Amino acid sequence: MGPDNFDRFKSIFGVLGLIAAAGIASAEPQHGIAMYGEPALGADFTHLPYVNPDAPKGGKIVFAETGSFDSLHPFITAGSAPYGWRVYGFETLMWRSWDEPFTLYGVLAESVETGPNREWVEYTLRPEAKFSDGSPVTVEDVLWSYETLGTLGHGRYQGSWAKVAKAEAVGERTVRFTFNTADNELALLMGMRPILKKASMEGRPFDESTMEPPIGSGPYVIGDFEAGRFVSLVKDPDWWGADLPFNRGQHNLDEIRYEFFGDGDVAFEAFRAGEVTSNRENNAAKLLTNYNFPAVQNGDVVLSKIPHQRPSGIRGFVMNTRKAQFDDWRVRDALIHAFNFEFINDKLNGGTEPRITSYFSNSVLGMEPGAAQGRVAELLAPFADDLPPGALEGYTLPASDGSESNRRNIRTALKMLEEAGWTIQDGALRDADGKDFELTILMRSGASQADNIAQIYIEALKRLGISAVIDTVEAAQYKERTEDYDFDMAYYSRGVSLSPGNEQLLYWGKDGVETPGTRNWMGMDVPAVEAMIETMLTAQSQDEFRAAVKALDRVLTSGRYVIPIWHSPVSTIAHRKELKYQEPVAMYGDWIGFSPDVWWYEE
Repeated sequence: MGPDNFDRFKSIFGVLGLIAAAGIASAEPQHGIAMYGEPALGADFTHLPYVNPDAPKGGKIVFAETGSFDSLHPFITAGSAPYGWRVYGFETLMWRSWDEPFTLYGVLAESVETGPNREWVEYTLRPEAKFSDGSPVTVEDVLWSYETLGTLGHGRYQGSWAKVAKAEAVGERTVRFTFNTADNELALLMGMRPILKKASMEGRPFDESTMEPPIGSGPYVIGDFEAGRFVSLVKDPDWWGADLPFNRGQHNLDEIRYEFFGDGDVAFEAFRAGEVTSNRENNAAKLLTNYNFPAVQNGDVVLSKIPHQRPSGIRGFVMNTRKAQFDDWRVRDALIHAFNFEFINDKLNGGTEPRITSYFSNSVLGMEPGAAQGRVAELLAPFADDLPPGALEGYTLPASDGSESNRRNIRTALKMLEEAGWTIQDGALRDADGKDFELTILMRSGASQADNIAQIYIEALKRLGISAVIDTVEAAQYKERTEDYDFDMAYYSRGVSLSPGNEQLLYWGKDGVETPGTRNWMGMDVPAVEAMIETMLTAQSQDEFRAAVKALDRVLTSGRYVIPIWHSPVSTIAHRKELKYQEPVAMYGDWIGFSPDVWWYEE
């Protein structure tokens, strides 16, 4: 993070902290809504600050995806649909500016209004809003979409819907949602649900996978596709929202094409050959060794470095505590000790990548070293007897000396396992009944970097007497098994934002222990976690919000559910020179839609 960006980041949070002291309220319709304080952009803004408002229109971008797809219905658990179709084929009432921690501006809605304590929210539709077939977006479509997604849709939509006491039309173009619980974030979250045309789904079950797509109002519609092979999204020439200030400088390309490959190495070769035009590279070792091909050397392919100010999130190998051998924190601690990060990082990355130290590391929301202090300690105190070691006292991931043997940490791991009832018997790790400690690491085909990490880790586990194998499955089966929590250990990646909120219940909430399709792959059920999330959602000041997130970070990290690997504070996108973006980039840097949202094609 450069010093200029850091100063800007600090100033934004400083202003938010001062504004938030007055509480959260809105008494009249506004063009936008912020989690704390007021939106940074006034009602007369002409474009978002990180776009090129005069970007040329036209051209295309081609992405490589590993895996496959068998559905064009992206809003349900069944089937596997292309991510891009969900994002670019459908719009929401409001959407966020990526240069603010959490602020929304109107898209389908021209205004938003909330109660004095955000106990309700109203959105008023733009009269010009239309679906891709030319029909108007109506209040009926909005109410149907919210209820249907909230009851039959993917789990990501159901948590917030459960907090809605009443959804109703209060005008020809206005809908109101009244909430049954105190949750300051709901007024924003309810503006971020995709709106589908009700009539496009009539006569067929909503929750069944299909290759017949719903109708949306987004900038792109489906062009050509072949199930499992490719899908082409083409710009709707009659897109109603092209001239909105929020959209100016966005969605500039005529075509977004996704090519699907069974293996990451094959996908990279397609990029080298020019069949794919943009590749987000997360492998530091590949950056050093694989990007010296002719198109890079002659400038036809550019490597763009994108700084960001996002939290690290968590990425690594998650342990499924629904399985008996992982329900003891000492076993999980031992398996973390056996993971020789320093050796793996050196072997695969030349030692260049920093380790993820907590779920919100690399940000102002991350837990601080040492014992919990101040408000963080106060929030955790009621749960002290049930928290794992390190939550209050401070927790640091074990480090090795960098040698392959990792003797010190292996000795510690064996001691922890013995305390948990596992000992070496005839060269194998067994419990008191003589049952072997066996585990399978579930991997998705094409994840070559993660597979390399797992292979090295398995060799280390042998030193503990643990028999571990890798089970590699294709993308659809991987999705099915992880949503049903059918694994011992799996490769896991969860991004978190500078404005964590209700989605944290989907990530770590107790409902995910048994409910399929959540992101609580580890199966945690920790009262302190839910209490910290509740405090986040009802916080009346930025200080209280930050303290709750820091406390949550302590509980998650000391719970030892994930064996974390590395993150990068700078993202790298390799792309054809004709593909360009505006600098400086937004606070979130290379956010998940950065390319292609604000990119353009220029010869």
